[in-house]
Amino acid sequence: MFKVGITPDFYTDARGRFETAMASKLEGVDGLTVRPMAERPAPVAAAEDVAQFDAILALGMRFTRESLRGCERLAVIARWGVGYDMIDVPALTEAGVALAITPQAVKRPVAEAILTLIFALAKNLREQDRLVREGKWRGHLSRMGHDLPGKTLGSVGCGNIAREMFRLARPLGFGRLLAYDPFAAPDEAAALAVELTDLETVFRESDFVTVNVPLNHSTRGMIGAREIGWMKPAAFLINTARGPIVREDELAAALRAGRIAGAGLDVFAVEPVTRDNPLLALDNVVLAPHALAWTNELARDNTLEACDHILAVFRGEAPASVVNREVLSSPSFQSKLANWRKERG
Repeated sequence: MFKVGITPDFYTDARGRFETAMASKLEGVDGLTVRPMAERPAPVAAAEDVAQFDAILALGMRFTRESLRGCERLAVIARWGVGYDMIDVPALTEAGVALAITPQAVKRPVAEAILTLIFALAKNLREQDRLVREGKWRGHLSRMGHDLPGKTLGSVGCGNIAREMFRLARPLGFGRLLAYDPFAAPDEAAALAVELTDLETVFRESDFVTVNVPLNHSTRGMIGAREIGWMKPAAFLINTARGPIVREDELAAALRAGRIAGAGLDVFAVEPVTRDNPLLALDNVVLAPHALAWTNELARDNTLEACDHILAVFRGEAPASVVNREVLSSPSFQSKLANWRKERG
């Protein structure tokens, strides 16, 4: 019997958002069972729980090296989303476990979330909303808004989400599209009229700087006072990737001093945000609870794509969108696939 575990945070953070789509893929599949993993005081998977499953559908639970101690059965963790900073990827590879993510489901909702923040900042939406609620009118506005034609849109990163953002942004009339990404394919960028350049140029010349890189050892804290200091005083910083990529205290100081016009943030160093976070006291910031991309369609498509990864392994096939590609040739992982191919007959 192929056993699929569901991390317990689905039943608190995504209750009612994944069950129908999951059932459409996994319910009634002969030889496959699904059940929730055990709840734990800390959001860290325990080795004794992990050992019971062939596949795990994971939301935000952490998987550490200790979580994988003695792991012989598990073949795949299907991550509901694309961020995997909560998962020890090298430990997975050593254990012969593939990590599969859902880039196709995520790219459009997150790209739309970025554009939502761009429009909110450009049109000064936060202040306009506040003034109306206070019984004031447009004469009290501290600044005029901006139109997008002719502006420069920049991205730190030119991967799946950034390319979708640029694709959607092109018809809006941006004058230039800039990206910094040493790993980007030049032909893919050129097809979208994106100029690949250095990090300093993106910050100095963009009117909107967006963050579109994963959180890892090289990106943690990569944007701080120096990079923000390169920005135009009228420019905006937008982060929908991961909070720790931006040094939050240095961003808050720049916003407080008016060194940049504002910021749009859907992610934070500590989530949920604590009440003493200095960003909460600033008027030139638009904030969201890491949920701007949480749509009905995202929940459905994340679930369907992740379940497809699980079903591939169930059939004895390698799943798509594997992060740790080197695991695909490991004897341990290949043995697990062979067992399931034999089981399927």
